Amino acid sequence: MTTRLHATRTSYDTVAADYAELFKDLPVAKPLDMAMLAVFAERVRAGGGGAVADLGCGPGRVTVHLERLGLDAFGIDLSPGMVAVARRAHPHLRFEAGTMTGLDIPDGTLAGALVWYSTVHTPIDELPVMFAEFHRVLAPGGHLLIAFKAGDGQVRLEHAYGHDVDLDVHRFPPERVAGLLRAAGLPEVARLVREADDREKTPQAFILARRAEDPLAPATAP
Repeated sequence: MTTRLHATRTSYDTVAADYAELFKDLPVAKPLDMAMLAVFAERVRAGGGGAVADLGCGPGRVTVHLERLGLDAFGIDLSPGMVAVARRAHPHLRFEAGTMTGLDIPDGTLAGALVWYSTVHTPIDELPVMFAEFHRVLAPGGHLLIAFKAGDGQVRLEHAYGHDVDLDVHRFPPERVAGLLRAAGLPEVARLVREADDREKTPQAFILARRAEDPLAPATAP
């Protein structure tokens, strides 16, 4: 594990309980964000459904929302502390510790993958490795929804949720992210960029992408 990943995991292990408590009574997302989650769920269901991974699930708030949208959702997070909180809060769902660059998921088995602000601590030049892994685990035709802070540069975070942390928060240009997804075999289906609200400092971006159907798959009989 790299120094950056270790620092990220340690930081979220430290804040896990307080993070979950702080957000427990707040909506999962704002109205436009919720609309993107609903479209993602509809696309997965329309494709026949199947397993959906919430990658970087934190305490599981969005994972359980995906379940309420009719998806067979489970969560994976870098932080064992976050996973423990998620398991206590949502014992009927599956949560596991893992990294987004080496997922313990067989090739081509996911109907969908959600990456809800889970790349914010990753430099943009490391995103292609993650995107290649997302392509690997998605089934042909599977959908990916990624949410991130739009913009350029990064912000250093040394105190959050009542604790000292060691985190860099990155902002990405949406066009650049869309290009990296396309290069990984995940072409863009839809994009939303909304302005920051009164609690945010940057615009927020959401890209829905889809792994192409396997061109070598046998044709369906009429």
